[in-house]
Amino acid sequence: MIYHVAVGGRDFQVDMGPGGIRIDGREVDASLHRADGSPVAVLHVDRRTHPLLARRGAKGKWALRLRGVPLEAEVLDERTKAIRDMAGAGAGPSGPRPIVAPMPGMVLRVEVAEGDVVVEGQGVVIVEAMKMENELRAAGAGIVSRVLVNEGEAVEKDQVLVELAAPVEAE
Repeated sequence: MIYHVAVGGRDFQVDMGPGGIRIDGREVDASLHRADGSPVAVLHVDRRTHPLLARRGAKGKWALRLRGVPLEAEVLDERTKAIRDMAGAGAGPSGPRPIVAPMPGMVLRVEVAEGDVVVEGQGVVIVEAMKMENELRAAGAGIVSRVLVNEGEAVEKDQVLVELAAPVEAE
């Protein structure tokens, strides 16, 4: 199982499989042991021991205390991350960014045309991927400058589907 972990300003890909644990492609010797009835766990990573207190929050968020240092972490499995990426969840206001396919799929519907004004969070394209319909949303306000796909078209991961330009400021 692959997990995407963000902690302390860093992002990691953790692959936990039958062959062991890999962090960003590097094999590590890791284990986590929790004493019955205790909130404290002991994390062993490559022969180093770390006392760890972890409390699960909502939507993949964790409150951690590692060696007494408080940290916040987000842990997402691969499917949840892909869906979030497709839906634009967690994206803050950042201005117009192109709408890209987060994974291979099929364009079911294009909901905008060139010249349309879009607002942050507005649905732009519906893509079917992993047998699910996913609405790709604008990360910020903008004007549709180019629509690069048509309904029924197959798309590849990271393919630009719609380009957005900065909105024109009212004078």
